[in-house]
Amino acid sequence: MRTLYRSRTDRKLAGLCGGIGRTYGVDPGLIRIGFIAAGVFSAGTVLLIYAAASVVLPNEPEFSGPPPRGSF
Repeated sequence: MRTLYRSRTDRKLAGLCGGIGRTYGVDPGLIRIGFIAAGVFSAGTVLLIYAAASVVLPNEPEFSGPPPRGSF
């Protein structure tokens, strides 16, 4: 099971659409268009859900690989 994170690299506002796109393998641009369309047709309810999800979901963890060469 994959965990849903907000993206650190592919973000326009909060990184939520970039994180959803990375988790499910979908282009984040399509997800952004879907959120905009849903926000218009739901009288803003989806925008409130987006705001709540951007507060609740954590940022994507940073890469913690091996230290670079030459460092102690």
